[in-house]
Amino acid sequence: MPTSKDVIKALKEIADPKIAKHSARFFKSGEGEYGEGDRFLGIRVPKQRAIAKKHRELPFEEIIKLLESPFHEVRLTGVFILVYKYQKAKKFENHQEIYRFYMNNLDGVNNWDLVDSSAKYIAGHFLFEYDQDRSILYKLSDSNDLWERRIAIMTTFYFVDQGDFDLTLELAKKYLNAPEDLIHKASGWMLREIGKQDEELLREFLDEHYQEMPRTMLRYAIEKLDEPVRQKYLKGEI
Repeated sequence: MPTSKDVIKALKEIADPKIAKHSARFFKSGEGEYGEGDRFLGIRVPKQRAIAKKHRELPFEEIIKLLESPFHEVRLTGVFILVYKYQKAKKFENHQEIYRFYMNNLDGVNNWDLVDSSAKYIAGHFLFEYDQDRSILYKLSDSNDLWERRIAIMTTFYFVDQGDFDLTLELAKKYLNAPEDLIHKASGWMLREIGKQDEELLREFLDEHYQEMPRTMLRYAIEKLDEPVRQKYLKGEI
């Protein structure tokens, strides 16, 4: 049976200090930034995914050790392993076990790429396919933790893919006054995804809220609209 030490050893063998230095800047790990204190080995995502697939049978007690690592790539690889486990599972009981483990260990899902690589595929699938009680997402959306609030709206990405837009719109409206740019980006991204399926619905939301939307959220939301329409929203000429 593989262990967390096997995963960490495989990652450290391909670590690159130059990539690590770039990643530390890219993920804003400096003092006062959103990723303050995060540490990096310097490993590209495709290589992390390959290691995760090789170790997808890692037991939960070993995955916890990955999620508790101070190194970004170790935690992300742990997240990838969880997603691969979930996607391989066929029974409700297995999905439920992985979902509960994920939700009980969100402290380790603490940067935007870890959130975006997992929330849709684990929490999104489970809540849409098995559980109509979405109260956990409302709870997360009220959290003081940036990453838990991003998890809330990124979970709804799966809902959007299924044509269910209500909760995404509700959270996007709730996040209009969020202070963080990373919440604005996620909200705008989800609005854009809605617009790909139902532009009229997106336009209805924009018409009501574009004047109060943070600029980043607005730019993300209108990215796929025709250029003349985009410019009208940007210039406030609607």
